[in-house]
Amino acid sequence: MVQLIVGRKGKGKTKQLLDKVNTEVKSVAGNVVYLDKSTKHMFELNNKIRLINVADYMIDNSDEFVGFICGIISQDHDLQQMYFDSFLNISCLEGQNIEPVIDKLEAVSRKFGVDFVLSVSLDEHELPESLKSKIIVSL
Repeated sequence: MVQLIVGRKGKGKTKQLLDKVNTEVKSVAGNVVYLDKSTKHMFELNNKIRLINVADYMIDNSDEFVGFICGIISQDHDLQQMYFDSFLNISCLEGQNIEPVIDKLEAVSRKFGVDFVLSVSLDEHELPESLKSKIIVSL
Protein backbone atom coordinates (compact mmCIF):
# COMPACT_ATOMS: atom_id res chain seq x y z
CA MET A 1 0.00 0.00 0.00
CA VAL A 2 1.19 3.51 -0.82
CA GLN A 3 -0.08 6.42 1.29
CA LEU A 4 0.54 10.12 0.70
CA ILE A 5 0.94 13.10 3.00
CA VAL A 6 0.54 16.14 0.74
CA GLY A 7 0.88 19.90 1.01
CA ARG A 8 3.13 22.74 -0.03
CA LYS A 9 6.62 23.17 1.42
CA GLY A 10 6.54 24.41 5.02
CA LYS A 11 3.04 23.14 5.84
CA GLY A 12 4.18 20.49 8.37
CA LYS A 13 4.37 17.28 6.32
CA THR A 14 7.63 16.17 7.93
CA LYS A 15 6.17 16.52 11.43
CA GLN A 16 3.15 14.45 10.37
CA LEU A 17 5.47 11.81 8.86
CA LEU A 18 7.70 11.69 11.95
CA ASP A 19 4.68 11.39 14.26
CA LYS A 20 3.27 8.57 12.13
CA VAL A 21 6.52 6.57 11.91
CA ASN A 22 7.26 6.94 15.64
CA THR A 23 3.73 5.77 16.48
CA GLU A 24 3.70 2.89 14.00
CA VAL A 25 7.10 1.49 15.01
CA LYS A 26 5.62 0.57 18.41
CA SER A 27 3.06 -1.79 16.88
CA VAL A 28 4.71 -3.28 13.76
CA ALA A 29 6.26 -6.74 13.90
CA GLY A 30 8.82 -6.08 11.14
CA ASN A 31 11.47 -3.48 10.43
CA VAL A 32 10.89 0.17 9.54
CA VAL A 33 13.06 2.36 7.28
CA TYR A 34 12.93 6.16 6.93
CA LEU A 35 14.47 7.75 3.82
CA ASP A 36 15.36 11.43 3.81
CA LYS A 37 17.57 13.91 1.94
CA SER A 38 19.76 14.42 5.04
CA THR A 39 20.29 13.13 8.60
CA LYS A 40 18.70 16.26 10.09
CA HIS A 41 15.84 14.33 11.73
CA MET A 42 17.98 11.50 13.13
CA PHE A 43 17.33 12.39 16.76
CA GLU A 44 13.57 12.77 16.22
CA LEU A 45 13.23 9.13 15.14
CA ASN A 46 12.75 6.16 17.45
CA ASN A 47 16.03 4.20 17.63
CA LYS A 48 14.32 1.12 16.12
CA ILE A 49 13.87 3.00 12.83
CA ARG A 50 16.66 2.81 10.27
CA LEU A 51 17.39 6.24 8.76
CA ILE A 52 18.90 6.30 5.28
CA ASN A 53 20.29 9.53 3.83
CA VAL A 54 19.47 9.08 0.13
CA ALA A 55 21.84 11.93 -0.83
CA ASP A 56 24.78 9.63 0.02
CA TYR A 57 23.90 7.19 -2.78
CA MET A 58 24.26 9.26 -5.99
CA ILE A 59 20.72 8.66 -7.28
CA ASP A 60 20.18 10.63 -10.50
CA ASN A 61 16.68 9.64 -11.66
CA SER A 62 13.46 7.96 -10.57
CA ASP A 63 14.42 4.58 -12.08
CA GLU A 64 17.57 4.50 -9.97
CA PHE A 65 15.47 5.47 -6.95
CA VAL A 66 13.04 2.56 -7.47
CA GLY A 67 16.04 0.22 -7.95
CA PHE A 68 17.50 1.56 -4.69
CA ILE A 69 14.22 0.81 -2.88
CA CYS A 70 14.16 -2.72 -4.31
CA GLY A 71 17.76 -3.21 -3.16
CA ILE A 72 16.83 -2.22 0.39
CA ILE A 73 13.88 -4.62 0.33
CA SER A 74 16.04 -7.47 -1.05
CA GLN A 75 18.42 -7.14 1.89
CA ASP A 76 15.78 -7.10 4.64
CA HIS A 77 13.14 -9.82 4.49
CA ASP A 78 11.59 -8.48 7.71
CA LEU A 79 11.01 -5.01 6.25
CA GLN A 80 7.40 -3.97 6.81
CA GLN A 81 7.23 -0.19 6.29
CA MET A 82 9.17 2.52 4.48
CA TYR A 83 8.71 6.25 4.98
CA PHE A 84 9.94 8.76 2.38
CA ASP A 85 10.40 12.38 3.47
CA SER A 86 10.82 14.94 0.66
CA PHE A 87 9.69 12.30 -1.86
CA LEU A 88 9.92 14.57 -4.93
CA ASN A 89 13.50 15.47 -4.02
CA ILE A 90 14.87 12.04 -3.08
CA SER A 91 13.22 10.32 -6.07
CA CYS A 92 14.39 13.00 -8.57
CA LEU A 93 10.77 13.77 -9.55
CA GLU A 94 10.53 17.52 -8.92
CA GLY A 95 8.47 19.05 -11.73
CA GLN A 96 7.65 15.63 -13.24
CA ASN A 97 4.66 13.29 -13.33
CA ILE A 98 4.84 11.15 -10.18
CA GLU A 99 2.10 8.72 -11.19
CA PRO A 100 4.32 6.08 -12.92
CA VAL A 101 6.68 5.89 -9.93
CA ILE A 102 3.79 5.64 -7.46
CA ASP A 103 2.33 2.83 -9.62
CA LYS A 104 5.71 1.02 -9.50
CA LEU A 105 5.90 1.45 -5.73
CA GLU A 106 2.36 0.06 -5.45
CA ALA A 107 3.45 -3.03 -7.44
CA VAL A 108 6.55 -3.44 -5.24
CA SER A 109 4.35 -3.09 -2.16
CA ARG A 110 1.99 -5.84 -3.32
CA LYS A 111 4.80 -8.20 -4.32
CA PHE A 112 6.94 -7.84 -1.18
CA GLY A 113 4.40 -6.81 1.47
CA VAL A 114 6.06 -3.49 2.29
CA ASP A 115 3.92 -0.41 2.97
CA PHE A 116 5.10 3.03 1.82
CA VAL A 117 4.21 6.43 3.29
CA LEU A 118 5.40 9.43 1.27
CA SER A 119 5.50 13.15 2.02
CA VAL A 120 4.87 14.98 -1.25
CA SER A 121 5.30 18.75 -1.67
CA LEU A 122 2.23 19.23 -3.83
CA ASP A 123 -1.26 20.40 -3.01
CA GLU A 124 -4.04 17.86 -3.28
CA HIS A 125 -5.50 19.55 -6.39
CA GLU A 126 -2.12 19.19 -8.19
CA LEU A 127 -2.19 15.40 -7.98
CA PRO A 128 -3.64 13.19 -10.71
CA GLU A 129 -7.16 11.96 -9.89
CA SER A 130 -5.90 8.36 -9.65
CA LEU A 131 -3.65 9.23 -6.67
CA LYS A 132 -6.16 11.16 -4.58
CA SER A 133 -7.49 7.98 -2.92
CA LYS A 134 -3.99 7.39 -1.48
CA ILE A 135 -3.95 10.67 0.49
CA ILE A 136 -4.04 10.19 4.26
CA VAL A 137 -3.17 13.80 5.22
CA SER A 138 -3.67 16.95 3.16
CA LEU A 139 -2.17 20.16 4.58
